[in-house]
Amino acid sequence: MRTKIAIRLDAFLERYFPERRVFLRSEQDTRFVRLRPAVQVFAFFGAAAVVAWAIIATAILLMDSIGAGNFREQAKRDQQTYQARLNFISRQRDTRAEEALAAQERFNTALQQISIMQSQLLASETRRREMETGIEIVQNTLRTAMNERDTAREEAVNLTAALQDGGNTTLSSASGSASNAALDLITAALSETAAERDKVIADAQDALLQTAELEQRIAFMKDQNDQIFRHLEEAMTVSVKPLDKMFRAAGMSTDSILRKVRSGYSGQGGPLTPLSFSTRGQEPSFSTQRANRILSDLDRLNIYRIAAQKAPFANPVKAGYRFTSPFGYRRDPKTGGRRLHKGVDFAGPVGTPLYATADGVVTHAGWSSGYGRLVKIQHEFGIETRYAHQSKIRVKVGQRVVRGQRIGDMGASGRVTGSHIHYEVRVGGKAVNPMIYIKAANNVF
Repeated sequence: MRTKIAIRLDAFLERYFPERRVFLRSEQDTRFVRLRPAVQVFAFFGAAAVVAWAIIATAILLMDSIGAGNFREQAKRDQQTYQARLNFISRQRDTRAEEALAAQERFNTALQQISIMQSQLLASETRRREMETGIEIVQNTLRTAMNERDTAREEAVNLTAALQDGGNTTLSSASGSASNAALDLITAALSETAAERDKVIADAQDALLQTAELEQRIAFMKDQNDQIFRHLEEAMTVSVKPLDKMFRAAGMSTDSILRKVRSGYSGQGGPLTPLSFSTRGQEPSFSTQRANRILSDLDRLNIYRIAAQKAPFANPVKAGYRFTSPFGYRRDPKTGGRRLHKGVDFAGPVGTPLYATADGVVTHAGWSSGYGRLVKIQHEFGIETRYAHQSKIRVKVGQRVVRGQRIGDMGASGRVTGSHIHYEVRVGGKAVNPMIYIKAANNVF
């Protein structure tokens, strides 16, 4: 059975792959190699397999090459897009910094204008008080003059009556010479009285004119003072409300801030002392109350200005940077586990300047385990800031620093994957999101 199948298979293969002989000739003899149909089939399929493998391998290599080229192009496009985005963010940051500087300049200009207007207000209030005193003096003089005028009129009437009675008696009982002498004396007295009366009337009219003029000037000064008050009140509203909103947005109690700052600046006197013009126990006038309210707002504004310097409302990095990690739980870049990130990360080149975000005292400046080169600054209100992974520290323990003072350089010391600054804000020892303070000051500074 197997022989028949083999014979049939050989016959079938013989039809397509007839037996061939390959002759090999040398100098001594000639030999040949017989290629049976089965060997030819094996060689054919083997060659076909090699060719197919070469085609498939070439296709795979071409596809990988094309795919790699597309991937490189896509990576280049992504890199260009990312770079453009970084440049856009950098321009925005520079624009915000310029706006902050302009706002600070406007704020300082407003403070100067408020100081000038306050001086003008105090001077105008003093002039108004002087004019009121002058009016009282003029009114008293006028009343005295009117009383003297009435007295002179009564004396003139009495002298006239006495003249008439005396004239009749003289004509009937005295001589002509004595009568003429008495008449001359009475006439002179009447003339003097009439002159004094005319002078009193003229003085009264002048006093009335001066009173009317002074009243007009007082009305004008009151209107001018009202305008000054309105401008000052508007300036106080524009200046105080954003600061008040900034502190509240940062979760800071404004009342406790005012008490804390006042406890450190307890001196009294100067232009912010409440006004008090009354010396007779009277209630202060409406203008005095308005002036005292403005002075209170100025005092509040000054305290807010002092407090703003002592709280971390600034960014530790002013040059170009990338915001790489926010506050909160995240995947640890080293271990891969989930842990709390107690600050925010700003990435940039090694050596990028780092600045203090508020006034304070340096409590640590050195190496600290995973933080690397670390600077800690203690501020008012129980706030502490930390600046980690520095390449160089430029402050010492115990040194007092101010906002904007350079404290070190960005680096990659400690437990890091690249050059960046790890920035923390702690209140009462508990880490809080630093962006709360930075964003709260965006519309103020």
